[in-house]
This record gives sequence, structure tokens and C-alpha cells, in this order.
Amino acid sequence: MKTAPVKTKTVLVTGCSSGIGLATARLLREKGWQVVPTARKESDLAALRAEGFDPVALDVTDSASIADAANAVLTRFNGQLGAIVNNAGFGLTSAIEDAPRAMFRDIFEVNVFGLQELTNHFILLFRRQGCGRIVNVSSVLGELSLPFAGIYSASKFAVEALSDALRRELFNSGVAVSVIQPGPIETKFSVNLAQRTESYTVNPDSPFTAFYEKLIDTRKTGKAHRTAGAFMKPPEAVAEKIFHCLESPRPPIRVRVTAVAHFGAFVRRALPAALIDAVMVSRLRKKLFAGKRA
Repeated sequence: MKTAPVKTKTVLVTGCSSGIGLATARLLREKGWQVVPTARKESDLAALRAEGFDPVALDVTDSASIADAANAVLTRFNGQLGAIVNNAGFGLTSAIEDAPRAMFRDIFEVNVFGLQELTNHFILLFRRQGCGRIVNVSSVLGELSLPFAGIYSASKFAVEALSDALRRELFNSGVAVSVIQPGPIETKFSVNLAQRTESYTVNPDSPFTAFYEKLIDTRKTGKAHRTAGAFMKPPEAVAEKIFHCLESPRPPIRVRVTAVAHFGAFVRRALPAALIDAVMVSRLRKKLFAGKRA
């Protein structure tokens, strides 16, 4: 497909309060890009200003906020933009049967609807320029769905599908669409996931109540990080891949970060679904019934 180098190294990066977004904003600035990072909370915006950035407030669940942010970016760069990095997103833990409608709605508003609505504000501009880079941060769980992560996976599967369709629709525009699939990354994701999950009403009749409590405690205390420690990478590793997508003359369609991401993609493609089910159910059974057997 036709792609072209960006005319100006100007980029909008969403979700820069911490983790991958902040690491990306820092790296791109070091590499000579003019970066507009976004965050939702004023405290996070203040922290970005303290680092020398000139951030823009953005709530991707609010169409008015999205329009205001897009206009602010275009005004700052005289109606041009080189790239957008869609990083804002969050996760939740729940069995599908226990998930209230609000849980589905909230995660799709941020991870999917807001991402695409913001991107759509710039596509016509990219077409007129004959260039532009769009990088969507997905997850290994955008290809391989795990028990109790089904809602998050569903949102990332949607990001994957939207990215594929958009890339093909932009085939002759010079605009590139890349997807980043991180595996375990050293960020606040697990802690934030636990806190967000706790904000929803728990199904009192759920057969998984005790399991939820243990899982959330593991994430809040950082035990999940220690368990996955050997496979984890810092957020800068993802930022490096994003930089490559922005500057490569042949931007990759998908980039996987960490061995877990590569292994997950391999499993999804190489193994039959029945075998994947059997392995996951076996592991799940051990977790659910650990310590209950006489």
C-alpha cells in the first residue's frame, strides 16, 4: 500500500498521564518531534507541564472534548499534523456472565469509540496532505481472549478490526495505520484495572466472588507484576516501537512487544481452538479450586 513520510514531525499522543503514553511523549520529543500529549485530569496535565510539555486536556468519552482537543492541535500546528498515537485505554476484570452493561459501555467508550472518533477528526487532513501516521495501541489480548479479561479483549479485538479496515480504506492516501500489541509492561495498568473493577457493583450470586477478591488483591499489591516479571518490559520498549512506526519508510502493520505477545499471537494462529480451550480451562480450574481440595 502507498505510504509517505510525514511532512512535519508533529504528533498527538493520548493517555500520557503515565506508562506507555508518557514514555512515548518523552521519547518522541527526544527524537525531535513536536509532541502534544493529552490527559484527562488537571493534576496529570500539571505534571506534564512541569516536564516542559504543553499538553491538551482530553476526555475521549466526550465528543465535545474530542473536538476541542483536535481543534487545539490543528491551531497549534497551523492546520497540519504528522501523526496520532492512540494510547488512552484501560482494562477491567470480570467474568462475562457477571459484567453489567455499564462495564461494557464504559470500556468501549474509551478503548474503541473515543479512539476512532478522535482519529476521524484528522483523516481528511491526512488525505489532503498525502501523508500521516496513525498508531493504535492494542494488546496481545486483541488476538487471544483470556478468561475474566473478555471485555477488555473484546475492546481490543475491535481496535484490531477497525485498524485493519481503516488501513485498507486508506490504501492510496499515503497514510499508514499501525497496531502495537504489548504484552506485560511495567506500568500502573494492573493497579488501575483493580481500582476500576472495584467501582462496579459485584454480582452477589457470582460463583467467582472469592476468585475476584484474590485476583484484585494480587493486582493492587503488585504481586501480578512480580509473577510476570521475567517476561515484562518497561514502557520505553513500547515507545521505541511506536517511534519506528512513525519514522519507518515502510511502517509495519503490527508490532508485538515482549515474548508473551509473540507467543500469544503464535498460539492464536497455530493451535486449534479446542486445544487452547483445554489448556486455559485446566489452568483456570487450578486457580479456582486451589486450596479447596481436601
